[in-house]
Amino acid sequence: MGLDQYLSKKIYIGNTLTKDDSNNKTFTLGNQEYPTENLDYLIYEVGYWRKANQIHKWFVDNIQEGNDDCKEYYVSEEKIKELHDLCTEIINDPKKAEELLPSHPGFFFGSYEYDEYYIKDLQHTIEILEPLLNSDDSIYYSSSW
Repeated sequence: MGLDQYLSKKIYIGNTLTKDDSNNKTFTLGNQEYPTENLDYLIYEVGYWRKANQIHKWFVDNIQEGNDDCKEYYVSEEKIKELHDLCTEIINDPKKAEELLPSHPGFFFGSYEYDEYYIKDLQHTIEILEPLLNSDDSIYYSSSW
């Protein structure tokens, strides 16, 4: 139990899987077959955080319009760059942490200290966001707690 955070890439494929020469009209997941003509999107995880409450607060304030409701929200390339640059700035000057990216209290949201774990969360965030900079991918943030 606790704060889990996800960044996902959603790729629209329409019915492109039915247009190949193999005439494969289904795909199998587990023991279940699914028709490819109904497959519109591929969604896969590009980032995961556990109890990085300062990152969650940033998404709630800057992407979710203050609604901490565990729904999925689109994250623009501009916002990805903004968070990346903010994390970089704080790593370069940790004294700015509380002012620029404050901790966020919540039920099972982890530590509120500005310590080495806080900085590790920022480094992890940069690692997640760097491959997404200057891309045309559709990125979404969601959380659960």
